[in-house]
Amino acid sequence: MPGQFEVIIQGGRVVLPHGVERVDIGIRGGVIAAIAPGLIPDEHTLIYSGKDRIVFPGVVDAHVHFNEPGLAEWEGFTTGSAALAAGGITTYIDMPLNGVPPTTTRRGWECKQSAAADKSYVDYAFWGGLVPNNETELSFLAEVGAAGFKAFMSEPGGEGEEIFTRTDDKALIRGMTIIAELGGVLALHAESDEMTNALAFARISSGKVGAEDYLASRPPEAETEAVSRAIVYARETGCKLHFVHISTRRSVDLIKEAKRSGLDITVETCPHYLVLTEDDVLKLGAVAKCAPPLRNKEEQELLWEALLSGDIDLIASDHSPCPPDMKDTDNFFHIWGGIAGAQSTLLLMLEEGHVRRNVPLTLIASLLASEPARRFGLDTSKGEIAIGKDADFAIIDMNESYTLTREEIRYRHVISPYINRTFSCKVKATFSRGIQIYDDLHGLIDQRLGKFIPAVKQNTIVQGGDIYA
Repeated sequence: MPGQFEVIIQGGRVVLPHGVERVDIGIRGGVIAAIAPGLIPDEHTLIYSGKDRIVFPGVVDAHVHFNEPGLAEWEGFTTGSAALAAGGITTYIDMPLNGVPPTTTRRGWECKQSAAADKSYVDYAFWGGLVPNNETELSFLAEVGAAGFKAFMSEPGGEGEEIFTRTDDKALIRGMTIIAELGGVLALHAESDEMTNALAFARISSGKVGAEDYLASRPPEAETEAVSRAIVYARETGCKLHFVHISTRRSVDLIKEAKRSGLDITVETCPHYLVLTEDDVLKLGAVAKCAPPLRNKEEQELLWEALLSGDIDLIASDHSPCPPDMKDTDNFFHIWGGIAGAQSTLLLMLEEGHVRRNVPLTLIASLLASEPARRFGLDTSKGEIAIGKDADFAIIDMNESYTLTREEIRYRHVISPYINRTFSCKVKATFSRGIQIYDDLHGLIDQRLGKFIPAVKQNTIVQGGDIYA
């Protein structure tokens, strides 16, 4: 019907939950109002041609570290969200650590809300944190819309009085009990602190401080031991778990077994585990250091097999930047561990997944958009191209090659293992709530229109059945 759409995205190959169809998308009030071929504009309707392009749901990156308040010189909401917008990411969930104060208390939450206001190009949510002795703060964080809670089973690093600290087993079980009562989800960095500390000490005390020594100090067994222990605690407390940045197939299999036993657990991996290996750490150095570390090629292929079989629930960037001087030392153990890569998440998954391995676009959309939105309570408005959802899209040309240059990096610091990487596809435009906030010719719009999206519910994962088209 004429006269009912402010914007129509016309003639694109649209990635819908059930498949890819060539249809138009009608937008009204920032929301998807119609999905059908041949939608009729009027004289006031803005037309965006999607001909010969993929219209992908706006990516929901559930794992970024923008380090505000307090450490905006590491990244900040403005530069971090600019990078996301340029990469087709339209919603992110910011982690509670590295900012000062961390988001583990009412004060920390209010400081983060204030720091983010009017600074973000795209919409956002926040994680709360679980640390020793903040159990009384958890109900407040849940009430104000935290997407979930983050805890570390190994030391997260950092210096100063107000830093995010490791949660020992007793505090972890207490916290999980409370989070279960609140109906929340606990996201866990699962590495055995005892194992990694002992192995690191043995290397460092022998003067072995290179990249290969760091890799050896954090073996796959450190991850699988912590995953196994956390699963026991989940069974005891009834707490829903989400394992972040899982790097090994054995951990995925442990989580799969726990799901089959009835536990509500999800598993996340990151693009860097799917496209980089430990050889890249030795070749690229500090820009490729992360924890857990990159694994070997064989382990990487096993992760891809797990992804294709539906055993990985979602993919997130774990964008973890820092100033350049924190990457500049000969002692690999002292280098800040984190990979800056959020701007490239969607293109990496399209290139390495869809183009090279024939991963269905619907599965990539589930991993990058619908499942993170659903798991963390943002799915009333985010995650899918569906009537009633926010009009968030990434417009992709699958036939235009693109090389990521230093000049196109939008992070605060031009540090990334993906610089000079060539893709066979390109993000042409990004829409957030029906507004085109980025295109590859003109860049970003002047306004920063991103708004806070509180988590309104936290769902139980559904097991069984083939959910992918």
